[in-house]
Amino acid sequence: MTVSGPDRGAYAMTEPKGRLLAALGAITLLRFLVAAMAPLAPDEAYYWVWSHALAPGYVDHPGMVALWIRIGTAIAGEGAFGIRLLGPISGAIGSVLLWDAAERLIPGRNAGAWAATLLNATLLFGVGTVIMTPDTPLLFFWTAALWALARIGTERALGWWVLAGLFAGLAMASKYTAVFLWTGVALWLAWVPAMRIHWRRPGPWIGGLAGALVFLPVVLWNADHGWAGFLRQGGRVADWQPSRALTFLGELVGGQFGLATPLIALLFGAGIVAATRLAWGRRDPAASLLAAVTLPPVAVFLQHALGDRVQGNWPAILYPAAAIAATTCAAPFWSRIRRPALLLGLFVTGLAYLQATTAVLPIPPRRDPIALQLAGWSTLAEEVAATAATTGAHFVVVDQYALASELAHALPGDLPVLAVDPRWGMMDLPAAAPGMARGLLVRDRRRTDAIGPSWQDPTQVGEASRRGVQDFTLTLVRLGPDLAPVRLPRPTPVRSLPPPAQAR
Repeated sequence: MTVSGPDRGAYAMTEPKGRLLAALGAITLLRFLVAAMAPLAPDEAYYWVWSHALAPGYVDHPGMVALWIRIGTAIAGEGAFGIRLLGPISGAIGSVLLWDAAERLIPGRNAGAWAATLLNATLLFGVGTVIMTPDTPLLFFWTAALWALARIGTERALGWWVLAGLFAGLAMASKYTAVFLWTGVALWLAWVPAMRIHWRRPGPWIGGLAGALVFLPVVLWNADHGWAGFLRQGGRVADWQPSRALTFLGELVGGQFGLATPLIALLFGAGIVAATRLAWGRRDPAASLLAAVTLPPVAVFLQHALGDRVQGNWPAILYPAAAIAATTCAAPFWSRIRRPALLLGLFVTGLAYLQATTAVLPIPPRRDPIALQLAGWSTLAEEVAATAATTGAHFVVVDQYALASELAHALPGDLPVLAVDPRWGMMDLPAAAPGMARGLLVRDRRRTDAIGPSWQDPTQVGEASRRGVQDFTLTLVRLGPDLAPVRLPRPTPVRSLPPPAQAR
């Protein structure tokens, strides 16, 4: 498969491949360092809790991220580095796979080197390889599937079809948005005359079956839990607020200019347009594949923006194909901005790494998006632990899942952490029966809802904060009989809760 066009040598890079591979190795080492130094974000702590209750699915996402964390922590411990271990590794391997895919789809233009460097220079990919979220395995398996598809062409390729199906199934087991990969492949085979012959061959069918079998445990988990995951994600489709559509659309476009970085966002957009034109005008197999896996999600995200906010990370699935498609833009303008785009992207990503690890930029914490996610959790945990010790609290209890997860990972010592939230009931975590012992309830001070009757004998005993980012109230309570708390895992062994007969 090739993409034709003028000036086939316009994209030749002067740097040899060996130097680029060395640069990829260096940036991977930097990502390991950042992964070890940056505090955990609340979602990462939440997924770490998942890794102690492995399951094919959860109410928010499928379970691949929990498995990746479990593997990382088994190798490198339960700190931030272990939780994130597979992020930099998958980023490096995925970059090599993208490189090879681009060379096969668009030969003769050094497309592989440009695609890999453009992707690595985006802020979204740079951050996504040092934090652990469902997007981390999703992007890896999506890229791996694209790599296998690039090797299929118009020839008989049963093995590559099976591999592509397995990777597509693993992508679906990472995040439900991988469904666009499946629809994209079907659209590709239907649109390109030269590819339609594959419908009469076993490859796509066996590959699809292999991917479906990989995803089957997620389906069975949903069936056993009232289709909670499917309903949560599918329910977003019905949102409709046309009066705010312009705001949501502006946030979507502006967010991608920030996460891709401005010049790379222009290159990605131009690449998708160029691939679409070649797919429409020539039915080119390579261009059609790139268009087929990008245009449907673009359409859905635009539709979703008519009714609700599109989260900035959702379009991450566009980035691998868009990075390849960007190399099809042969006009001199695009040639001139490629290197500035790389430099700007790497600078912005490096600045984000620096701020995440050192907080060197003098930005007020409440206005710093990095600080809002990462800063002050250890300070909060120390203050909560100190208050628990001075008040004789037997445990810490939280009714917000992200806060509970952060404290479970960050609290010093062996103080038990109990959590109250309906989503915990869908996970295999040990129940903590309410008793007469008193615990320390931690709540965001901005909450306006009063402490309800389920929390018995509440006595506020202090406050705690995240270094000026967020403030919390600390209240001694007893757990009412209508609560159903679970006991969260801790990185260190924890002491037992006193039975009611021994409580004071």
